[in-house]
Amino acid sequence: MLLVDDHAVVREGCRRLIEDTRDLRVVGEAASGEEAYRLFTELRPDVVVMDLSMPGIGGVEAIRRLVARDAGVRVLVLSMHEDAIFSSRALKAGARGYVTKSSAPGVLVEAIRVVLSGRLYLGPDIAQELAVQSLPGRSNPMQTLSAREFEVFRLLVDGHTVADIARVMCLSPKTVANYQSALRHKLEVSNTTQAVRLAMAHGLVSGVPAKGGEDSSA
Repeated sequence: MLLVDDHAVVREGCRRLIEDTRDLRVVGEAASGEEAYRLFTELRPDVVVMDLSMPGIGGVEAIRRLVARDAGVRVLVLSMHEDAIFSSRALKAGARGYVTKSSAPGVLVEAIRVVLSGRLYLGPDIAQELAVQSLPGRSNPMQTLSAREFEVFRLLVDGHTVADIARVMCLSPKTVANYQSALRHKLEVSNTTQAVRLAMAHGLVSGVPAKGGEDSSA
């Protein structure tokens, strides 16, 4: 296993839980998506246990990059987010399973074994959220975003500048600015405050205001 989470306490808890079983072993730990990508190429783990909310490119973009490098990679998401927007994005990026951190400890081990076998695993709470999301009248504007647009939006509402995002995502500032313009159109927002409120309404961020300020464009 490769454990990817920006909190050392979470990684230590997962390591102890996993290594309490005889046939599972942790071969590496990463605190960011970028570090996860580097260690994956070096260690070639059987399963990557990945958080979503991390500094830098974040879990969804990290999954996308891992899948682009190796279509057979098995990624199991372990996240605090229970909203369907996160699980659906992770699965679309190529994750093979999704478990919330509020799940019972044994669920993580069970999910790892299922993903190792090549099957898809969804925690019961996540399966229910995805089912509810598909009901009529439950549309989410975030679902209209492409994978790249979603990641740019996540970084924008987290307070990063266009230059920051361009550096993190290895894009040109002009490309990021184009994504920013497309986001304003798709989500019908005109500034950062509106964007943050929308993100909060759909569980993408907490109630902490973005660094960009009231008048920054989204």
